[in-house]
Amino acid sequence: MNDIAGNLSRRSFLKAGAALGGGIVAAGMPLSQAIWAAEGKVLKARSYSDIDKLDPGFYQNAYNVDVMNCIYSKLTRYKPGSEWGWELEAAETIERVDPTHIRFRVKKGIKFTGGHGELTAKDVKFSFERVIKHNSPVKGDWGPLDHVELEDDYTGVIVLKTPFVPLWNITLPYGCGHIVSEDAVMKATKDGGDFGMKPPAFSGPYVLAEWKPNQHIHLTRNPEWSGPQPGFDEIRILPIGDIKTAERAYQSGDIDFTDFSLDSLSTFKKSPPADTKIEEKPSLYYVYVGMNMDHPNLKDINVRKAIQWAINVPQILDAAYSGQAEVATGMVAPGLVGHREKALIPPEGDLQKAQEFLAKAGVSDLTLTIDCLNENTFSTIAEVVQAQLAQIGITVQVNVQDSGSFWTIGMESEGNRWKDMQLIVQRFSMVPDPYYATCFFVRDQVGVWNWERFRSERFDELNAKAVTIDDPAERTKLYTEMQDLLEESGGYRFLTHEGSPVMYRTTKLGAAVRPDGRPLYLDFKPTSA
Repeated sequence: MNDIAGNLSRRSFLKAGAALGGGIVAAGMPLSQAIWAAEGKVLKARSYSDIDKLDPGFYQNAYNVDVMNCIYSKLTRYKPGSEWGWELEAAETIERVDPTHIRFRVKKGIKFTGGHGELTAKDVKFSFERVIKHNSPVKGDWGPLDHVELEDDYTGVIVLKTPFVPLWNITLPYGCGHIVSEDAVMKATKDGGDFGMKPPAFSGPYVLAEWKPNQHIHLTRNPEWSGPQPGFDEIRILPIGDIKTAERAYQSGDIDFTDFSLDSLSTFKKSPPADTKIEEKPSLYYVYVGMNMDHPNLKDINVRKAIQWAINVPQILDAAYSGQAEVATGMVAPGLVGHREKALIPPEGDLQKAQEFLAKAGVSDLTLTIDCLNENTFSTIAEVVQAQLAQIGITVQVNVQDSGSFWTIGMESEGNRWKDMQLIVQRFSMVPDPYYATCFFVRDQVGVWNWERFRSERFDELNAKAVTIDDPAERTKLYTEMQDLLEESGGYRFLTHEGSPVMYRTTKLGAAVRPDGRPLYLDFKPTSA
């Protein structure tokens, strides 16, 4: 999209409107209604990566969901605050009829832009079922969805093949829960498939006014929105990959809300920037070193175990997080159902054991690569791993990549790069149910998000069973075994869940975040005119 900088007049905006290849024009919104706010309250925030997929049925990563929360509607949404919970959004009511039937009724009067009509139960049915129909990479979010039955224009019943506990904590309030217009999507795609970065209609309080890749995302009020009005006239999100750069951007006034690095936490707590509030939040991210088990250099489990035992996690956390991050025991964070009390391999590892595994493999003069995002934290992790593996005679080359390159490296759909990938510093976001972590490591996800190419029939069985159980203690037993299986494969060395400190300028806004610190922009409130 071409850049339209600064505050534009109505005339300037209309003249430039034809340049907008997506956003408002793609959504069919009349340009007479799509006026860039010349004066008003503007929220400026940082995202750790640029958006790359605004189709909720095929979404990728949390930073896309942050934006989708603003431009689409869902039946339910996460509540801001310190405790995990959900509340109604587009749904007037929602109830569990029985373990496999959930009845909902959507509110009247929610409109899609571009003349695509009112949001109805028919759109809900279309939005949910297309995820399964088109074999979306995130179809796991819908688990055993069978279909959606329509009772009238506004009422429907979600029908599951088997009980699915994560529906309430993941599916409905997160990515796949967003509702799109059947009419708009079918006209745009012909088959109802992935529309990528070209939303054909919006239904939320904001519309995508402009997206300039790797520079900014600009949201403005949706003039057809009739629900509760958000606090800001505009939201401007700057994708800033390096967190230290984000800290400097905040200090210079370019952004008014951001997360920041753990190694800066003590400094900012002692001496925060002017008019700034610091909030410490427990993170649900999980960071690990993964290994492509199909690569010839890593096929031997003894080689993988040598790498696991050579990695000293506390050393990595001291270097990359200034000792402010806690050691992870697996992928499920403390406080969540499924958290594992301890890992099978001690955090410090054992170089002697590592050398014994390498000797058992009969390998010497091994050279490997390790890929990581071009952010200081992850390049530091990679460099420490490089040094640690050198102690057992393994040479490691560090490959630092931008987000566009990194987030496709293990995907078979993106070419053959996955065949060359060996070690990787991986960081995934989470939501408050362990299924969101484990569902990406089943066999069906090999070459999609399962980049380590881990395969276990037992893991898949446990993953399917755990979502049917309501009892948290029983679920935890199953998820603990699943994390054991991952570690026993040799393909994973879990590092940390990090932490999620955020800061915001109190003269500009009051922030609203999930319990893990992720922003819920619709609930941000301005504090100045």
